Amino acid sequence: MQGGNDVKNLLLLSLVLISLVLTSCSEKLTEVSNKDVGSKTADPDPEIETAMNLIKKAPDSAIGYNQLTVIYIKKARQTSNFELNKEAEAANKKALELEPNDPLARKLQASLSLTFHRFANGLELANQLLKEFPDDPFVYGVLADANTELGNYSEAVAAAQKMVDLRPNSSSYARVAHLRSLHGDHPGAAEMYKIAAKTADPADREAQSWCLVQLGKEYWNNGKYKEAGKVFDEALGLIPDYRLALIAKARNLAALGNFDEAERVLTGFDGYQSDPDVHILLAQIYERKGDLQKADEFFRKGLELESKNLGVASEQQHVALLWTNYDINLPQALQIAEEEYSRQKDIYTADLLAWCLFKTGRFAEASKMSEKAMSLKTNDARLFYHAGMIENALWNRARARTLLEKALKLNPGFDLKQADLARATLEKLRG
Repeated sequence: MQGGNDVKNLLLLSLVLISLVLTSCSEKLTEVSNKDVGSKTADPDPEIETAMNLIKKAPDSAIGYNQLTVIYIKKARQTSNFELNKEAEAANKKALELEPNDPLARKLQASLSLTFHRFANGLELANQLLKEFPDDPFVYGVLADANTELGNYSEAVAAAQKMVDLRPNSSSYARVAHLRSLHGDHPGAAEMYKIAAKTADPADREAQSWCLVQLGKEYWNNGKYKEAGKVFDEALGLIPDYRLALIAKARNLAALGNFDEAERVLTGFDGYQSDPDVHILLAQIYERKGDLQKADEFFRKGLELESKNLGVASEQQHVALLWTNYDINLPQALQIAEEEYSRQKDIYTADLLAWCLFKTGRFAEASKMSEKAMSLKTNDARLFYHAGMIENALWNRARARTLLEKALKLNPGFDLKQADLARATLEKLRG
């Protein structure tokens, strides 16, 4: 599903300053295993083995565990296997047990708090670190991310700007790009994502590809499918099986009506059988192609896969949005949205809550929440679509028509199914 916290993949612009952390680790490398940490890795991995050897040489030092934490965070993003973040957290906890005041371990703890959606805790940890390290770009990155997710946008902008001032690199530019995008500055966001991609470590193809995918999504969100396609292909030129780029490319092809090619892309990479996003998109594609049986099969499998994510902090909103889009488990979806908004007041959580309130018949409350969702004037067709449908339910027909027209003009293929519903509603309003 598309949205503000796509992310399963993107989570908080989680570049996590990997290059900075790895540099910090490598400068201090000396020794650093605990056989309980890293035991879930099925196949030998050179990077993990290196960290484990460090741990064996100095089992009472945090250095090896810090290295292991960073490796797991990076691999979670590379593979979209976010279970690896649990391994990262286990390694981080061991580092803190050994050296509670270790600066790097504490920074990683703050960053991991955001990964697990403990945003208030992450903000608190970052503010504590800021008192000791007032000019640390990593800390400002955590502050920017935490404040973004908590809806403290002026504080997030200030932190991102300070981060750029201290260390203008890929991680800081990406955060600025994200914030510009949220504030509706498409040209500025695109320019910053380009710079982020150019300044990424040439040896780190995944970091370069990640930045390119974000640039492509920025183009896609603004209906620039041709530009988006070129950038997704550029990312795949670096990593041919990069999941984020493959799904983004397929979504772009589907928006253009190239359903056969989109299907080929989605079914051509390892692991697609267990990916709920792929199944839902394939269901929409088969529905458009008129194969309703296959559409139903893929939808049911996607729903089954997505429902397994219930209780996973970073997946709750994803589950609730899917349910709400398809009018499934609406009371439970609303409960999830209300719980999420109680601790995460960014515009996309507000939008989810508005959508759930709308689907459960609470139109006036939905309208107020939708206003919060659009407060930054973000260019996102989904926000306009939800607001338009809510206004239509309130019989504010002129306003509803304006919003739905805006959604479809901005990004006519923002979601194959929801865009069709937007067009059908708009036809009725015009009639």
